[in-house]
Amino acid sequence: MDLEKIRQNTAGTILQFSVPAIIAMVLTSLITVVDGFFIGNYIGEEGIAAVNLGLPVIYLFLSIGLMVSVGGVAIAGMLFGAKELAACNQVFRQTIVTTAVFSVMTALLVALFFEPMLDILGAAGQVRVYFGTYYGILLPELVVMVVNSSFGMFIRGEGSPQYYMKVNIVGVLFNIVLDYVFAVVVSSGIAGIAIASLISELVSLALILYYFRKKAKVYRLGRFSFSVSVLRRTLFNGSSEFIGEMSTGIAMFAYNFVIMRRIGVDGVTAFTIVGYVSYLFSMVVIGFGQGASPLMSFVYGAKDYGLAKKLRRRTNGMVLAIGAVVFGMMTLLSGWYSGLFVQRDAIRQMVQSGMVIFMVSFFFSGINAITSFYFTSIGKALESAVISMSRGLVVLLACIFVLPVWFGMTGVWLAAPVTEAVTIVISLWMVWREKGK
Repeated sequence: MDLEKIRQNTAGTILQFSVPAIIAMVLTSLITVVDGFFIGNYIGEEGIAAVNLGLPVIYLFLSIGLMVSVGGVAIAGMLFGAKELAACNQVFRQTIVTTAVFSVMTALLVALFFEPMLDILGAAGQVRVYFGTYYGILLPELVVMVVNSSFGMFIRGEGSPQYYMKVNIVGVLFNIVLDYVFAVVVSSGIAGIAIASLISELVSLALILYYFRKKAKVYRLGRFSFSVSVLRRTLFNGSSEFIGEMSTGIAMFAYNFVIMRRIGVDGVTAFTIVGYVSYLFSMVVIGFGQGASPLMSFVYGAKDYGLAKKLRRRTNGMVLAIGAVVFGMMTLLSGWYSGLFVQRDAIRQMVQSGMVIFMVSFFFSGINAITSFYFTSIGKALESAVISMSRGLVVLLACIFVLPVWFGMTGVWLAAPVTEAVTIVISLWMVWREKGK
């Protein structure tokens, strides 16, 4: 990285680092959408509902992975900016190993709680069967996915975001082809969809390991001296990302709990289909965050605090513009979009009416997320955690349990925009407070 180049072309540098990350994240999320397409068309609505009931499991893995990876990348990035290359390489190695160990432990723990979770949600019949089959195979895939994502952050951090983008393109293409083979040609059901995801992640891992053995310039695989101090700083620094993703998982569980009891499987199916759009948009925002975070850490480590703030402001403007574009586009295409997954009019009407209400949150959620990324990247985990707690847990849970009581399914759709609107006030206050300091 070059401090002067960042200063002279701030927006261009953000895009240079973020666009490959965005493409990588969108391609990763497209795997979920493609899975949903094949499940909806070749397995049925119960399959879509079953996959959605297990989304808290996925968010649990993401929370563990992001906590360790983002915390480690921020520390390594500041050391990189301060030109302490040996130290930043040690942080890289410890971060990868910690991510892998934590992910395996999470998989073992989750396997013990499959049945109790389904009992609480009230899942029965074919939905319950599909859930057990799909997530029983997906657990090892999630371990590999989290490790791949952690590697990817360091690939971007040393200035090679395009390579990781290519890895994701290969992974998505493998997944699409294998989904078709297992769902249509072989007719292996929902188990085949999960197997396709696992194989795709293993292919991506092979390409990533090749990079670190042959192409890496700063971060190299090898022995390291484990540091409790680095682990403590890593977990603390990434705690806001853990809170954010974990809160999303808890909120998703709450959404499913409320919808299953008040609306039923049709409501869960409709919410899942709308959720695919939200998931894609959130991946764009995370891509911007992952692209801009190493830059903000680097310039902050170089003590150019004004440039770090400028990077945040520019990134916020970009995610706001994209949120507006997605809102307008999906408002026009909601009818066509719902028909990709289901044909029943009742569910399609739910999707079309809920889409517009839910997507109002896109005008606020991107700014909230980037502001949280900013505070993490400069080592201010408390401010980041407050934002994450608000948008992912405290305010959102209150909205999920209260609004549907008053407004039914409309209240479900209103929960996200109300939460993000409240949180943006907190985010702006945090920024003003930090500016004063």
